[in-house]
Amino acid sequence: MIHERPELRNRIQVFRDRAHAGEVLARMLEGRLASGTRVLAIPAGGVPVAAAIAQALGLPLDVAVVSKVTPSWNSEVGYGAVAFDGRARLDAGARARLGVDDREAREGTARTVAKVRRRVEALRAGLGPVVAPGDPAVLVDDGLASGLTMATAVEAVRDAGAGRIVVAVPTGSARAVQRLAEEVDEVHCANVRTGWSFAVADAYDRWSDVDEETVRDILDRHRPSGSR
Repeated sequence: MIHERPELRNRIQVFRDRAHAGEVLARMLEGRLASGTRVLAIPAGGVPVAAAIAQALGLPLDVAVVSKVTPSWNSEVGYGAVAFDGRARLDAGARARLGVDDREAREGTARTVAKVRRRVEALRAGLGPVVAPGDPAVLVDDGLASGLTMATAVEAVRDAGAGRIVVAVPTGSARAVQRLAEEVDEVHCANVRTGWSFAVADAYDRWSDVDEETVRDILDRHRPSGSR
């Protein structure tokens, strides 16, 4: 099932920043999530969005570390993703369009596996499983372009034992939103956009990369003191 804000469809610059986007999503999600649902952010950009949701709804915040696999010559485009449990999912079509050969794919995947391991250690050291068996979860990122990173996150969280899975993103390509809706219980996307060209950043007035120090600071502020 897909939930959107029809008045925001196909618009750009609808959010001031990621925190504002999270506030919009929180209003969409209010009353639709089970008590104790875990808000799982995909770092780095998903963390400020998820923090605003968790704060507004009084839910626990954590991260599901997933990162896209990119060619060595362009870190902005991806042809795969690696999740916190080590699984890697590659898109053969995207890989072909980018001209990524077998060697580059192996090296790119290895780089991403190392990055994910480092992030898990930096952001979740000493913590337990991302979800307990049967836990409901809402997976959050700052946008949905191809949807491959989020789909990989969904697979990993489901295999970790999650029960009901909801995806919440401020903005998304209509094609990716539709595909993902077939894999989860609900997708909440405030700003759905159609057309062949899609950039997550276009939905925001203020857009910049989120560094890991900022991510750690946000998580420290929202996690219970005993879990730090």
